Amino acid sequence: MIEHDIFRALADPTRRTIFEKLANGSMNASALREGMDISQPAMSQHLAVLRAARLVHEQKEGRFVNYEVDPNGLALIAQWLAKYRAYWPARIEDLKLLLKDMDQ
Repeated sequence: MIEHDIFRALADPTRRTIFEKLANGSMNASALREGMDISQPAMSQHLAVLRAARLVHEQKEGRFVNYEVDPNGLALIAQWLAKYRAYWPARIEDLKLLLKDMDQ
C-alpha cells in the first residue's frame, strides 16, 4: 500500500527536512546535505526511501543527479486526506458549541 510507504517515509525527521528542502526546488544530493549533519551514504539511503514512496524523483543533468518533489506522490497524500476532510466541519461545529457553553 503506497500510503503506508508515504507516511513511513515522512515519519523520519531527516527525510521530512529533505522533502521540505526539495519543495523549494530541485537540488542534487550535495546541495541537500548543506546545513545537515549527514553522510553521503545516509543521504542516498534517505533519498531512496523517498523515491520508493514516490515522493521524489530524480533527473540526470550531466554528471549530477537532481532530485525534486514528485507531484503524483503529493496527489496520493491529498486523496488520502480527502477521505477524512468530511469529518472536520461537524467537529469544528461541536467545538464551537462547547466553547460557547464554557463561556456561559
